[in-house]
Amino acid sequence: MEFSMIIVLSSTLLFSCTPLAYAQKVASPPAPTPTPSPAPAPLPPYVNLTYLLSVAGPFHNFLNYLESTKVIDTFQNQANNTDEGITIFVPKDDAFKNLKKPSLSNLTQDQLKQLILFHALPHYYSLSDFKNLSQVSPVSTFAGAGGYALNFTDTSGTVHLDSGWSKTKVSSSVHSTDPVAIYQVDKVLLPEAIFGTDIPPTPAPSPAPETSPTADSPTSDSAEAGSTLGKSSPNSSYRINGVGIWSQLVLAIAGVLVLFL
Repeated sequence: MEFSMIIVLSSTLLFSCTPLAYAQKVASPPAPTPTPSPAPAPLPPYVNLTYLLSVAGPFHNFLNYLESTKVIDTFQNQANNTDEGITIFVPKDDAFKNLKKPSLSNLTQDQLKQLILFHALPHYYSLSDFKNLSQVSPVSTFAGAGGYALNFTDTSGTVHLDSGWSKTKVSSSVHSTDPVAIYQVDKVLLPEAIFGTDIPPTPAPSPAPETSPTADSPTSDSAEAGSTLGKSSPNSSYRINGVGIWSQLVLAIAGVLVLFL
């Protein structure tokens, strides 16, 4: 009897443990470890145009116009939030002081904003790029095309700009690292779209004054005449002396004849 009970209990335990062991054997494999995604590329450094123009120059007048017209926000966004970059032509303070006609004081606020936009291209150009850019001139600026376009020529590495009213050149590179290029120019760029196409001709340079001889200074002719008068040949002096002697002899003979007669 006891032996039978032991067999029953052993069988019960065997059948109860078998499903658990089978379940452990057919359990699903562990999930694979996820591969970490690569870190995002670092953002390019922020370019502060106000700082660049403040430490260079002097470009105080141009910077004041940038801020008063809010064009600085447009240029700043183009420099840091686009793939195209920006190229800016900055006149020196002297360029604004030397600008007499036409004057910027008569422009409306919108015209002044367009004038400042006219000083930039919506793309980054290094100095070497202007050689190819000169072949596709005129080039549209931030202000637009047509009367707001610029003509470029590259002469032995010197970049010349022509807006019709303004003819100047790039005199130095202030900053030229993609995506921002800032170049110094010697004149304020004046667009035909604002000032018209009736461009006055460039005055010809005045001729150099001629140096005339003073009244007291002898001319070459008088000098030569004086030298001729001051010089006499020996033959002429001999002839003069000979004529004087013969004249005296004739007078003496005539006096003797008068006495005898």
